[in-house]
Amino acid sequence: MTDEDDATWPPALWAKQFQEASEQAVEQQTEFAKQMMNAGQSGPSSLPGIAASSMGTATFKTRVQSGGRISIPDAEREALDIEEGDIVQTVVVPVKRNRDQS
Repeated sequence: MTDEDDATWPPALWAKQFQEASEQAVEQQTEFAKQMMNAGQSGPSSLPGIAASSMGTATFKTRVQSGGRISIPDAEREALDIEEGDIVQTVVVPVKRNRDQS
């Protein structure tokens, strides 16, 4: 096998490795978000509170409505100067499920 053979990956192998890397990144982001949410249990000077004031972010809980819609509370929209039509990025971490266990 030459160096030239190493440089040419079959597309299926590349796709599989890319998918695995993407899944690992999602797992790491989810764990980070959970840690941020858990840190928020300690009061107003908690990590999410500090992050919200310094990075222009907000942490809040909301319910999923019909069609998968969620709402940003008024106070957060005002604090972050978010208006209708603005594009925002979200990180979703399920907190509680209201489903029958049957």
